[in-house]
Amino acid sequence: MKTMKKVHAKKLVEWAKDKPEVLVLSADLTSNTEVDLFRDAYPDRFLSMGMTEQNISSFAGGLAREGFVPFFHTFAIFIYRRAFDQVSMSIAYPNLKVRLVGFLPGIVTPGGATHQAIEDIALMRTLPNMTVVEPGDANEVAQVLDVIEDVHGPVYIRQLRGEVPVLFDQNEPMRLGHARQLQEGSDITLFSSGICTEEAMRASKVLAERGISLQHMHVSTHKPFNDPAILAAAEKPKYGVITMENHIIIGGLGSEVAEVMAENGVGKKLVRIGLQDTYAHGASRPYLMRTHGLDAMALVQKTEQMIGEKLNITEADLMAVRLDNVHSEAKAEAL
Repeated sequence: MKTMKKVHAKKLVEWAKDKPEVLVLSADLTSNTEVDLFRDAYPDRFLSMGMTEQNISSFAGGLAREGFVPFFHTFAIFIYRRAFDQVSMSIAYPNLKVRLVGFLPGIVTPGGATHQAIEDIALMRTLPNMTVVEPGDANEVAQVLDVIEDVHGPVYIRQLRGEVPVLFDQNEPMRLGHARQLQEGSDITLFSSGICTEEAMRASKVLAERGISLQHMHVSTHKPFNDPAILAAAEKPKYGVITMENHIIIGGLGSEVAEVMAENGVGKKLVRIGLQDTYAHGASRPYLMRTHGLDAMALVQKTEQMIGEKLNITEADLMAVRLDNVHSEAKAEAL
């Protein structure tokens, strides 16, 4: 599988070159959030403001009122846990064009509960006026800046950094408010998001070889969540619907799909794969995904339970093509 390095860093520099209104704010995590290239390219449009996330959020709101488009970069956890009131009152309430770029979503970091953003989608999508997006591969990481450019209110980006896999055709770009159909089927409908889409794609080929007809939809927009294709896919399957997310199952993708199904009277079984009302702990991403049941094998097991049949799929059948470089340039081990 092909991967790309520092996709957001490179795209941001290129994208912002003719946009003098774009400013980047850093909370003492400049290289960790891939804005060191922006700092070097446009030093007069870069502000390093220290670990003051509450102040930065209010400051960003003030900048937006004056016609700037501030991009606040930090770890996701520090945006919504530490500065939720300021994001709500200084950014979302006045519906200002501020971009909140949150890194280390879910369990991609070994930093433990203090650094793992596991309930960010649940909280951010409750804010009126807030748009919530989550790229799932390198192409979507590169495309998301164009996708949200015309959103005139605040946007929260659940962003990926470092080496990011290429999963989707760049000629079929990410579209705001639209799910991406990866596979068509009639037995089970699967909705996945973020890094779980890669795991789902690992399993889907093997499931197809075992005769399971899987409809696979990748979700990159969590709010607004009104794509007609989502309802159509949820109504379709013979056995039921599965959601798969790098997030707690309460308030994230599983809840989004449940809401659509309930409001439209879709009487299908729903199984939610994600963190089950628990905090994670410090460990590698593959270990945490396996331990908490967020990986390809977890999808296989839930599929078996849903259809009532053992498929005899082993870990060897699901051998990952991704190589996790622990000591990568992103320095995951050092946050």
